[in-house]
Formats: sequence, C-alpha cells, structure tokens
Amino acid sequence: MANVLDLRRRIRSVKNTRQITKAMKMVSAARLRRAQERAMQARPYAQMISNVLESLVRRTDSTEVMHPLLVEREEKNVLVVVVAGDKGFAGAFNSNITKAAQTFINERRAAGQNIDIEPVGRKARDLVSKKYPAAVYEKKEEHYDNDLATHYEVIRHRANPIEVTGTHDSLLHHLNIDDVRVLSHSIVDRYTHAEIDAVYIVYNEFKSVIAQRVVVEKLLPIRKLGSHEITVAEEMSEEQKEAAAHAAKTSGVSIAEPEESVVESEAKKFGTAEVDYIFDQSPERLFRHLMPRYVTTQIFHALLESAASEHAARMTAMDAATNNAGDMIDAYTLQMNRVRQAAITKEIIEIVSGAAAL
Repeated sequence: MANVLDLRRRIRSVKNTRQITKAMKMVSAARLRRAQERAMQARPYAQMISNVLESLVRRTDSTEVMHPLLVEREEKNVLVVVVAGDKGFAGAFNSNITKAAQTFINERRAAGQNIDIEPVGRKARDLVSKKYPAAVYEKKEEHYDNDLATHYEVIRHRANPIEVTGTHDSLLHHLNIDDVRVLSHSIVDRYTHAEIDAVYIVYNEFKSVIAQRVVVEKLLPIRKLGSHEITVAEEMSEEQKEAAAHAAKTSGVSIAEPEESVVESEAKKFGTAEVDYIFDQSPERLFRHLMPRYVTTQIFHALLESAASEHAARMTAMDAATNNAGDMIDAYTLQMNRVRQAAITKEIIEIVSGAAAL
C-alpha cells in the first residue's frame, strides 16, 4: 500500500497534468473560434460562385454548357480524399474518420472498383501508408528538333487495386486557398482525362459544437450546383453532444450555429432574379474557368469544417481529461487522508498500549 509521501507525489503529478489539459482546452477553444470565423467568411464566395453558375445554366442552351466535370461515367476507378487531423489528443475524431474511410474502401473494393487514395493530414497519411502501397509513376522525355524541344510525359503503372496517389501532410497546418487549388486542379485534370470516374471526400462536417457528423460526400461528377451530395453520414451520439456542450459552456464557446451574415444573405440573392444577363464571354469559356474554381471552393470548405471539427473534438477531449484529473485528485486525497489517519491511529494505540503496560 502506498504511503503518504507517494500519494502526495501522485497528487502533485496529476495536478500538473490537469493544468496542461486545461490549457490545451482553452487553446483549442480559441482556435475553434478562429476556424468558425474562417468558415463563415468563405461561405459568401462559395454561394456567389454557385449562383453565377446556376444563372449561367438557366440562361444558356444546355448543349453549350456541357462540361467534362458534369459527365457521368460508370464508376470503375474511384478517388477518395480522406481528411483527418494533424495531431492527437482529439478523442475519437481521427479514428471515426479513418473508420468511415476504411468502410467506404472495403465496399467499393467488394464491388470490383479500383481505389485511389489522397490522404490529407498526418493522421490520415499514417493510416493509409501503413496499409496500402504508393502509386508508381514513370517520367518519360522525348526530344524534338535536334534537342531544341523536349516533351515530358508522366505514365502511371498500376500494380495494385488500392494505391495512394499522393499525400498532403501539411495542408491543414497552414490552410490556404493556393495549396487547395493545387490539389483540386490535379483532381480535375485526372477526372477530365478519364483517369478516374468519381471523386469522394471523407471528412467531419461542422455546423456547430453539438452539430457535427462524419460524412462521405461525392464531389465529382457534379449533379447539382450548390448542393452537397452526401452518400454516408454518421451523426453524433447524445453522450457526445452532452460532453461537447459541457466543454463549450466551460470554455465560453457558443453551441448555436453561427447566424447568417449580411454578406452571405446578399450572396444568396445574386443571380437569382429573372434578368436577361448579357455575358461578355461564351458559356463554354465561362464554364471552363469557373467549374474548377467551384470544385476548389467545395474542397476548401470541407477542409475548413474539418479543421473546426478537430479543434472542437480536442476541446471536448481535454475537458473530459481535466474532469478526470480532478476525480483522480479527489480519490488520491481521500486515500491519503485514510492512510494518514490509520498511521495516527496506530501511533495512538501504541502509546496507549505502552502506557497500559507500565
């Protein structure tokens, strides 16, 4: 049985741990607020570009606006983008995403489809790189005009039905639209050249602290502009909602969904009026430039929501850890008092017994 000195040492250690978890909780709460603000600021642009494309579709001939990203094909080669976190201490956040991604991959593989995986975040990369091999590419050069001109071509040699075609470890660490644009343009080019037949993204959708869910969303082909085609969704349990609400309350974070801003409401009205707009450029050219931007916006919005969900999950996990540390301190304190009381009682008994013997 531990003595008083050992129990005091344990109590001091748990108190230090509680200070760390409480600080991590407050840091996550502050980052959550900033992530919510970034997600809200990105909504008007996404709404605006959707309205412009919808307005363009309504006012042009359907045969003129056929874009490669709207073409549907039989799904033989599927790309799945798995968005997880960069760090741990976030409860079941990363495991829920990887579990949903693994279930999706298994179902698609059982249907005989080839799967390409693009992990975003260190946790997704660690899971994927351990299970599946990386894709093998060969770069060829051809020289023309007496070596005055050179043509480069990258050829992929598929050796496995499930392969990792690229990793994006630091994309969430400094999330900006330029890096997301590189990823989205790569996806658009592969879909345009029929290298892949469909694109799905697995991430944690964030509406508020108590309104989150792990979803599998279909990005390509685009069936309806401005809408999210959710194929699989896993909602939060009531226990998870209660824990998240308690963490938000103690951290000063609102559990209500952010209200619609004036800019966002005005963006929704743009292009909805039945006005005969005159476009300077041809519909084909407008779609060629706007459709990749639309895909970039969809991916960027998913990454912003995933980042907010990660901070919310870490805030909840650190709140639970802080509460558990307090319970451990109370248990150790009670045990220490009992040990100390037993020692005092033993000494009194010894004194009384010695006095009686005299």
